[in-house]
Amino acid sequence: MTTFRPLTRKAKQISHAECLELLDKERRGILSVNGDNGFPYSMPMNHYYNPEDGCIYFHCGKGGHRADALLRSDKVCFCVCEAGEKDANDWALHVRSVVVFGTMESIEDEGQIVRITTALSHKFTEDEAYIQNEIAHFASKTRLLKLTPLHVCGKRVKES
Repeated sequence: MTTFRPLTRKAKQISHAECLELLDKERRGILSVNGDNGFPYSMPMNHYYNPEDGCIYFHCGKGGHRADALLRSDKVCFCVCEAGEKDANDWALHVRSVVVFGTMESIEDEGQIVRITTALSHKFTEDEAYIQNEIAHFASKTRLLKLTPLHVCGKRVKES
């Protein structure tokens, strides 16, 4: 089992429940994989946090740099950061962020692809006709990725 580093500045740490709330609320984050020639490869990704299994799901195309990297290594890192909020009469933002380390697998079951991509779509629109049209036309061409968290850590910082 891998041991992950604890947060250095414990006073800034947010609870596990707050981490999950951010993963559920925010629409996108940055997914990092082990890219070509030992370089990290990071990309913005829409995501769906599933409270039923505690996993994070992504939809994407079936090929490319990310797909090649995941064939080499299933280890990933995903970071979500909220827009932040200001105190009255202060310019600095208070921002919460979450970092998730885990393993990624590809889901091939079309029923699960439809369920998860439908749930993800609801983070952006409630237009059922649009969602069902997209599912009907693209579900069979969609790659669904499932991130199983091994370590989740978050913090709240104030810009300075």
